[in-house]
Amino acid sequence: MIKTIIIALTALFLPATAMATQDSVVIVTSAGSQPTAIGAADYFTGSVKVDSRFQRSSPARIGGGVVSFDAGARTAWHTHPLGQTLMVTSGTGWVQQWNSEIQSIKTGDVVWIPPGVKHWHGASASQPLVHIAISESLEGSSVTWMEKVTENQYPR
Repeated sequence: MIKTIIIALTALFLPATAMATQDSVVIVTSAGSQPTAIGAADYFTGSVKVDSRFQRSSPARIGGGVVSFDAGARTAWHTHPLGQTLMVTSGTGWVQQWNSEIQSIKTGDVVWIPPGVKHWHGASASQPLVHIAISESLEGSSVTWMEKVTENQYPR
């Protein structure tokens, strides 16, 4: 307990540079400085673009990006070993867990998908959707892709 308090107090009073390692630097990736990635046809249906992608190296394991779905576009069924958070920034869409009802999502909604839960998400049939997707890697993998969502599974 005393050791923890001393470490905490030291961190408060030492300059940040005294506690940082040689490799510790803040990195800013400017908006628009990365190319837009097109959602791979194996994993998406319809027009999907991914911007501002990031994947941090160990010991961090967080990654994500801004995903834009045209109306009717969606992911294939997939899982994440440590779960996924979606923050809807514009539009309307859907998310569905395997063998569960489809849930509507809209601007401002935050969606938590627990680890290992088979699901899909994407735009509604008539409106585009943009969300920030964040997930963590486990042993180098952040997603396991599965079969595509069929036309019968996708609501119209």
